[in-house]
Amino acid sequence: MAQGPTITTIAARAGVSIASVSRVLNGLPTREDTIRKVMAAADELGYVPNAAARSLKSNRTYQVAFAMADIGNPTYVAMVREIQPVLKAAGYRLVLHSTDGDVDDELDVLRRLGERYADGLIISPLRGFAQQHLDLLAGAPAPVVVIGSVPQDTPVDNVRTDSRTGVRLALEHLYGLGRRSIGFLNGPLDTIPGAARAAAYTDALAALGLPYDPDLVEVGDFYRAAGARAAHRLLERSRPDALLCANDLIALGALDTLREERLRVPEDVALVGMDDTELATAAWPTLTSVSLGSAERGRRAAELLLDRLEDGAAAPRIVTVEPTLVVRASTEGAS
Repeated sequence: MAQGPTITTIAARAGVSIASVSRVLNGLPTREDTIRKVMAAADELGYVPNAAARSLKSNRTYQVAFAMADIGNPTYVAMVREIQPVLKAAGYRLVLHSTDGDVDDELDVLRRLGERYADGLIISPLRGFAQQHLDLLAGAPAPVVVIGSVPQDTPVDNVRTDSRTGVRLALEHLYGLGRRSIGFLNGPLDTIPGAARAAAYTDALAALGLPYDPDLVEVGDFYRAAGARAAHRLLERSRPDALLCANDLIALGALDTLREERLRVPEDVALVGMDDTELATAAWPTLTSVSLGSAERGRRAAELLLDRLEDGAAAPRIVTVEPTLVVRASTEGAS
């Protein structure tokens, strides 16, 4: 069987030394014209780097894992679309892992970093941080970046958003439109977003001088069908003139229920989601939503991880992505 191209044949084609080819293929500093010659020759010859040999030599896998609660959730999809190109440009592959929001699964992902299945990990825990999380993060054998709020002084790079401000922006918008009976459809309260958005809703109502009415609040899950069921339960006991939903999937479920109840959006009930996913513009009417910067959080997390891989001794960094309200037809009608 014919032997594939080697650094020797690449060197001959490029007219440079074998040492120069080795330096280029291993990413070591080399003159620009040499890099161009070597890469052109490698392309012409169809050279494919031996990933296994590269990993053994450098003690790196050139893989980064991203562990999230739900691989099909549009919020995480938006993150992946930004994480992957950043890593790819630096020579890393992205490996995805869905934990289904299971704490034991999250802990296992952290523990297995010691097996060197990846050079680093981006993780977005759904249900907060047990002491085991914190212990594993503190002793992680590979760099970890957390997307989501972490307890103060946790020694880890962190990208977060301010969903409390996002809830406030939504309620102020609805209040400014004259809505005074503002319901809230939330996800589970034992999750980080569920707990944060529940507290933010209560605080925002108080700041606007509106009373908290438990009949206007329903807790379900972060899925479309769950949002539809939660809206049904809420409408059985009250008739709000606006609904804030803890994510866009819940809002789409609520929209389904409002149609079934023959309630017009936004004339009878104004509707606001959170996350500002692609679903917000695909809905009809288009959905007003709070953008929590999912794409930017993903990009910044990838950048932090690459920085950490280059300098493991640097102090941990916290990046906060500010929310914005994107107003569409579900609150203000057709433009």
